Amino acid sequence: MAKEGIKAREVKRARLVAKYAEKRAALKAEGDYAALDKLPKNASPVRLHNRCKLTGRPKGYMRQFGISRVTFREMALAGKIPGVKKASW
Repeated sequence: MAKEGIKAREVKRARLVAKYAEKRAALKAEGDYAALDKLPKNASPVRLHNRCKLTGRPKGYMRQFGISRVTFREMALAGKIPGVKKASW
């Protein structure tokens, strides 16, 4: 499980990205890169990293569900994800 501080940092970055999204788009359209450079570094959407919503695991993230592959497997086998069952053929 990821440290709580790391998960909180990602949430904070996501809030900053949302806050400055319009301003960034306007400055980019104008081509004002000097003003863009003065915005906070964490306001850039490139700095966001997908993490599992439950454990905070950064790798093996499944976008469709918002969780890591490990958590997905545990939940699927426990029957906690509707419409998902183990394949057999």
